[in-house]
Amino acid sequence: MTPELAAAGTAHAIGVLENAWTTDRGVLSRARALELSAWTFHLAGRAGVLGDELHSDALAAALGTIAPDALRTGWEEAQRVGPVSVATARLAACARWGAERLIDVDDRVAELLARVLDGADATAMPLFAATRRLASEVIGEAAACGRGAAVALRSHALAEYRSGAMLIACRAVGLTPLEALVAAPEGEQEAIACGWSPPFPARLTVLRRYAAACALADRITGSAYAVLDSGERVELVERLRLVASAVTAP
Repeated sequence: MTPELAAAGTAHAIGVLENAWTTDRGVLSRARALELSAWTFHLAGRAGVLGDELHSDALAAALGTIAPDALRTGWEEAQRVGPVSVATARLAACARWGAERLIDVDDRVAELLARVLDGADATAMPLFAATRRLASEVIGEAAACGRGAAVALRSHALAEYRSGAMLIACRAVGLTPLEALVAAPEGEQEAIACGWSPPFPARLTVLRRYAAACALADRITGSAYAVLDSGERVELVERLRLVASAVTAP
């Protein structure tokens, strides 16, 4: 298995894990404890890794797909608590979710993910670089939570790695942030969730460029999987698929 195929093969499972923990009721209860909306908790939980004092224009550039007005509103609300504090609380909630839900994962999954993360080039991906750093700190603090916490946090960091690569790839093929959202699997619903309002571009007009962006993102993120040999890449893809299947099982 090539590094690019490994990147493509793990993308779905990582996306499943990302969706599972970010929508978990226990995780979202942390937003209520901080007296924040779920939107602000999500936004500041992601962007807060970059610091408390960033201008919303810089955040829009880093996040890429969030509508500027929605971003400003959420960021202003997060200032009551402090975006860095929100990000730390959200990653700690991710760790607790992993400890509770990923109880059957073994050390091998955590080890392979750690090697891929260490091999990832964060050039032009500030959000990923900051997430990887803070996630590593939380893993150290949550050592007692075990490998489930580590797998959840490392898969989250890799989800941000993929997001950063897709942002670069979409701009490279000429897609605007809104066009990229409309072309993605969730389409207009994802655009609305990110704060955009109709009218939206016709989906069929952007699908070809979106497919090209996905292939380019596989190539960008695939470089991190080059630290594994072919057999280890196959192993990681299969192990992550099993973990994702267990999370989505009734």
